[in-house]
Amino acid sequence: MIKVVIADDEALVRAGLRGLLEPTPDLEVVSEAEDGREAVEAALRYQPDVLLMDIRMPVLDGLRALEQVARLERAPRVIMLTTFDLDDYVHRALRAGAAGFLLKDTPPVELTAAIRTVAAGNAMLAPTVTQRLITAFAEQHPERARRAREKLTALTERERGVINAVAKGLSNADIAKELLMSEATVKAHVSRSLAKLGLTNRVQAAILAHDAGEG
Repeated sequence: MIKVVIADDEALVRAGLRGLLEPTPDLEVVSEAEDGREAVEAALRYQPDVLLMDIRMPVLDGLRALEQVARLERAPRVIMLTTFDLDDYVHRALRAGAAGFLLKDTPPVELTAAIRTVAAGNAMLAPTVTQRLITAFAEQHPERARRAREKLTALTERERGVINAVAKGLSNADIAKELLMSEATVKAHVSRSLAKLGLTNRVQAAILAHDAGEG
């Protein structure tokens, strides 16, 4: 069972999300929060697997709440919710460690699939809007591209190939097929690469690859 906390300052949004998730057998909504501070408290108290969190909330906004949640001993995977598909705030959230983000009008089947994806430890890179966001911000910062290319030199050629595949939104299974290696080897390369780069998840690795012009 995947435990979920919903954090949004609008009661109707929380009710709508709960209504979508509760009928799903493998998902359980364990708590709701109406601001960032309550979201952090709920993450600490209920130890959910996934936190669905609005970006713009009172008391403590989504980004600052994300930073606090990320420091918890048992931090949940965080999916940011937004009504904006190209927002610098969203990009900062991804860099801060969010597993991905969804627009609030995301179809129910994509919402539940995203929760399962991040709960399994994968990045939520499939939606076109996420790829567009990463690409757009990479294109706007040439100096960041230089720094990203320099940072990627820490990786071996094989590790770099795996990270570039991650940036394309490929799953471990797809990467294994493309690079002719086992899924276990892909997983090991991803974990080792994240450690070398000082990153916490695949989304951050994808952003770095896009910044370097390699994704």
